[in-house]
Amino acid sequence: MNIYLEAFSIFFKIGAFTIGGGYAMVPLIENEIVTKRNWIAKEDFIDLLAISQSAPGILAVNISIFIGYRLKGIPGSIVTALGTILPSFLIILAIALFFHNFKDNTVIERIFKGIRPAVVALIAAPTFSMAKSAKINKYNVWIPVVSALLIWLLGFSPIWVIVIAGVGGYVWGRVRNNG
Repeated sequence: MNIYLEAFSIFFKIGAFTIGGGYAMVPLIENEIVTKRNWIAKEDFIDLLAISQSAPGILAVNISIFIGYRLKGIPGSIVTALGTILPSFLIILAIALFFHNFKDNTVIERIFKGIRPAVVALIAAPTFSMAKSAKINKYNVWIPVVSALLIWLLGFSPIWVIVIAGVGGYVWGRVRNNG
């Protein structure tokens, strides 16, 4: 199968059937791209994920663009981005066209209330998987915990947390290699 068509269909399928957004898509993308097809190494995927989270925009679109670019340059990034975006666009378009017909339906309202906890679980699962892949252990677990608390409780900008973590990682690497 043509790699462009295969990549498009993978990202279209993930985009169409994943509820919960980018973080819920991460394990599915990893399974398809890293595990099943071995198109990208696990370490490279983690790096692309970190870059995708740091870049402005939607995580799912960012990771698809970076993976597509890694696979086939700019044409690959366009194909994977379209595969990710198109299902959501079509679903939102359909909802917008028919929303007035069911916006006050109690059954639909209850369905969405039931979906919410599942979405939280879909977001939490890749978080633990990424922590394992990033080699978070009892010695460095304080870094993501403090980062999350700074953002959540004290209102720090995630940008500053990323910059400080990057500088801290650089300094730690220099001290460790020179010490």
